[in-house]
Amino acid sequence: MRIVQKFGGTSVGSIERIQETAKIVCMEIERGSEVAVVVSAMSGETNRLLALANAMSDNPTPREVDAMVATGEQVTAALLSIELNKLGVRAYSFSGAQAGFKTEGNHSKARISGVNGDHLIKHMQNGDVPVVTGFQGVDAAGNVTTLGRGGSDTSAVALAIAVHADCCDIYTDVDGIYTTDPRIEPKARKLSHISYEEMLEFASLGAKVLQTRSVELGMRYNMPIHLRSSFKLIEGTRVSREDSDMERAEISGVAYNRDEAKVTIKGIPDHPGIAAAVFGPVASADINVDVIVQNISVEGFTDLTFTVPRNDYKPTLEVLNKLCKEMNAREVNGDDTVAKVSIIGVGMRSHSGVAKKMFEVLAKENINIQMITTSEIKVTVVIEEKYVELAVRSLHEAFGLETA
Repeated sequence: MRIVQKFGGTSVGSIERIQETAKIVCMEIERGSEVAVVVSAMSGETNRLLALANAMSDNPTPREVDAMVATGEQVTAALLSIELNKLGVRAYSFSGAQAGFKTEGNHSKARISGVNGDHLIKHMQNGDVPVVTGFQGVDAAGNVTTLGRGGSDTSAVALAIAVHADCCDIYTDVDGIYTTDPRIEPKARKLSHISYEEMLEFASLGAKVLQTRSVELGMRYNMPIHLRSSFKLIEGTRVSREDSDMERAEISGVAYNRDEAKVTIKGIPDHPGIAAAVFGPVASADINVDVIVQNISVEGFTDLTFTVPRNDYKPTLEVLNKLCKEMNAREVNGDDTVAKVSIIGVGMRSHSGVAKKMFEVLAKENINIQMITTSEIKVTVVIEEKYVELAVRSLHEAFGLETA
């Protein structure tokens, strides 16, 4: 068995936590596994380093910011290696560049273009433990680059693929994926297994337990991911391809995202290319659009309504107000007190009436649906934010998610 273990910032947030992490690595070795480890910076360290850069300049050079924040993971990797060697395990720390991570793209938003893991495989076959810095690599020009927030998850999955691991274990401060947020619904149940597609939907709706890019990578190369807690050594949630068990349930969970705003441009001329004319400038402003609804044309004019992240609400209004004048549209309005609630499950493919049931549950609670979007395994509605908790609890109960 060959395993890549990844430990997040809270798992290595102090000397004591690093010592506990080393014990987890040793336990896997004692089971006979070949192990490589990927680590994040200690909790809060990346923010501390970014604050230093911002104290020096209002616009610090991206190359130098990447060079600096990458040191956070290097400290963790070295400390964990020191502890493992103290426990009698040969461990060597590797920066992203030393580990063979090649990247492309902009600083702070780089993407992994390839990983040469041959030398790490030799270490693992020799009984050594490579401890690799997550979140970083090196570009074609030799510059240190970082992958953005949560990039260590992606580093771990990419490394697991490169060293032909059997599984990638992601250790964090939660013990798995739940049918919904336990803070809202105490009856939420931990899932033993979830498909890549379902996990991507959960992640896109604000579940921050796994970075979206890491799940996409795992799905592309069929690398199983085991999300588990470094604080409670119990089975977590396994993310992999669908299995027969998942097909028996209507849905696997209820997700929500409060980070939403809705904007509408009314009375725009309805002709070919109008959507491109609206969403082109929005995209140029680096604003991501999600749910989109276009009303039926009335006397040659139509309305376009869509959702954006709440932080982009005001910039979106600025773009649309300018467009409104250029296109002689009637008006622009919006609402930044909305939220998305979704039901997710591969079982929707083989169960009819799932959307109908969702709408009936919300209607019974007198919750008005403002927008609807669907995919093969998801139904999402936009509602007033104040009804989120009621909607989540009601849907969770209606679909019987509290029982296995």
